[in-house]
Amino acid sequence: LLPRGRAAPAGGGPAPRSGARPRAAHAADAGAGVLLRQTLVILVLYPQAVPSGPTSGMDDDIVSLVKSIVPPLTSKKHKGQDGRIGIIGGCKDYTGAPYFAAISALKVGGDLSHVFCTKDAATVIKSYSPELIVHPVLDSPNAVEEIEKWLPRLHGLVVGPGLGREDFLLKTEVIERSKARDIPIVIDADGLWLVTHQPAVIQGYQKGILTPNFMEFTRLFEALPMNSSDHQRSVMQLSAAMGNLTLVLKGEQDLISDGSKVYSCSVEGSGRRCGGQGDLLCGSMGVMAITEIIMNPSVVAAFGACSLTRQCNNQAFQRHGRSTTTSDMIQEIGPAFRKLFES
Repeated sequence: LLPRGRAAPAGGGPAPRSGARPRAAHAADAGAGVLLRQTLVILVLYPQAVPSGPTSGMDDDIVSLVKSIVPPLTSKKHKGQDGRIGIIGGCKDYTGAPYFAAISALKVGGDLSHVFCTKDAATVIKSYSPELIVHPVLDSPNAVEEIEKWLPRLHGLVVGPGLGREDFLLKTEVIERSKARDIPIVIDADGLWLVTHQPAVIQGYQKGILTPNFMEFTRLFEALPMNSSDHQRSVMQLSAAMGNLTLVLKGEQDLISDGSKVYSCSVEGSGRRCGGQGDLLCGSMGVMAITEIIMNPSVVAAFGACSLTRQCNNQAFQRHGRSTTTSDMIQEIGPAFRKLFES
């Protein structure tokens, strides 16, 4: 997110797509893009500007739904029943992000957490925790097949933490084969870069969740052909344009939409925004999204994970103040989860 008081840059969108339009149309689009970015700054930095209507805050109904998807702890279960999650990401330059996502999935109650990364990232990620199952396959010639053989064992997938922006074909194939198995998919970070350039890869998939920050959201919005005249409804518009899949716009308040309604998660966090906080969010969301016992579980999972991340941030900040890091937040997952959903 942009620091408070700073305007969004005029550029930053994706490269033009094929089928060039007349110069006048491009000029008009550029003007509309500037207006859109200005409006989105207001929407994200000043969420009270979201109009009244189909919106909801931290109300008892949705909190009750989040509580209903929390599986009971019982001795009758065997390992794996409460969630086997796959994280697609991790390369030489980015090893922390997939670790944060994978360990957060375990901390919210998932049983097994797999990380599918490049070979040169695997040893580093393994060294962070013996609790993760690490597969050094992303840069192998048969990467898609290596990942696909694990898909029948996974309940959910998180695509993007530390993934990098190369090799769109591989990532597209992994998403397509996961969709064919009806697996919930959370897409974050570099996974969203792929969606910006190839929206059809996830468009219309009801078990898909996108978790953009402000700039990622702006790129997605500008990449899709839709009527953007009602800018204040842009979150709901983008969700609808993506086929009513769940969209989470991270900000001062997190805005969550399924294309028909916008939910505002305003659980108190802190002024400290940690690098890696989004990985905690998508990892925990990956576990919460695997339920099928309620209608529209993606929205409920998104709201639950946003609430949890904010509560972790708040509790960690109370202990550590300005020095708070995502590792401190992860240590708060257990207490925060109990406070929000098990009290």
